[in-house]
Amino acid sequence: MEGTKALIFGKYDLSEVVVADGGLAKYIDLTPTSVPHSGGKHANRWFGKSKLSIVERLINNIMRTEKYTGKKLKAYKAVSEAFDIVASRTKQNPVQILVQGLENAAPREEVTRLQFGGISVPKAVDISPQRRLDIALRNLCTGVVNASSKNKKPIAACLADEMILASKGDMTSYSVAKKEEIERVAQSAR
Repeated sequence: MEGTKALIFGKYDLSEVVVADGGLAKYIDLTPTSVPHSGGKHANRWFGKSKLSIVERLINNIMRTEKYTGKKLKAYKAVSEAFDIVASRTKQNPVQILVQGLENAAPREEVTRLQFGGISVPKAVDISPQRRLDIALRNLCTGVVNASSKNKKPIAACLADEMILASKGDMTSYSVAKKEEIERVAQSAR
């Protein structure tokens, strides 16, 4: 094992992946691992999730929903198949496509409520990079699960479509559309 490099799913090299967004670069972990499964060793630690591989965080987020709840192997296989589909369609590293999709789906501004006396007023605030990444991952996975439920298309194909659309910044992508909606609401609350 000494001379070989750890490749994600045994196929994809993480050393060639580039994070263009400087704010997110610190929180997108691209440490090479052959199997993205840490067993929760970073759980319950401050910023522990930023030490998790970005692919494992994607798997964990898919696992949060409906029929994938608690079924990590099922979610793992779906993500692995989706990466194969993305690699064959785009001829690029699927982890790079995922990172570009997350950069395009991460909102910069959102709305919070401030209490003034008896009334609450919406106010636009900047979002921290960690939260930007969390929201982008959550929206990506929510869009995938919504697209695959009540549909004959398997979740791997839906995930591949969503990743490719998000990496292009396409508005038909659920996560990019959600980001635009959050930023539009924030802009009206400035």
